[in-house]
Amino acid sequence: MNISIVTVGKLKEKYLKQGIDEYLKQLSIYANVQVVEVPDEKAPENMSDLEMEQVKVKEGERILAKLSTDTYVIALAIEGKKWSSERLAKELDQLATYGKSKIAFVIGGSVGLSSDVLKRAQAHLSFSDMTFPHQLMRLILVEQIYRAFRINRGDGYRTKL
Repeated sequence: MNISIVTVGKLKEKYLKQGIDEYLKQLSIYANVQVVEVPDEKAPENMSDLEMEQVKVKEGERILAKLSTDTYVIALAIEGKKWSSERLAKELDQLATYGKSKIAFVIGGSVGLSSDVLKRAQAHLSFSDMTFPHQLMRLILVEQIYRAFRINRGDGYRTKL
């Protein structure tokens, strides 16, 4: 299985990079997982609604350029459905069973995802009613993907972190 995490912006925080790298290393025995960064759009601190929409559209175009037509897309969106870790494991298992070997999780930038990206996604996933920084979401998502593979393999969940 090939899993991409398509995300907006560069990760600068060393502690987040270290955590993500450790989970990616542990995931390598289960799947090919890669993080694909697209540039974020430079924008003023206090944006109007129109400016926010323009940022989402530009970032969305960059995201969509990274998604092939045969990729199953799961967009992280606060208005999405909430899944348990077990549900995520089941979804990944079913996708693999039915020949969906290319999966992309999409994490938007600070203003969210464009409507075009949301339309392209086959599923919308919300981790919480709370808002998390998109940089931190990368770590949370990678950990949950690792947990899902451990659940599916009956290995229980443990980590060396």
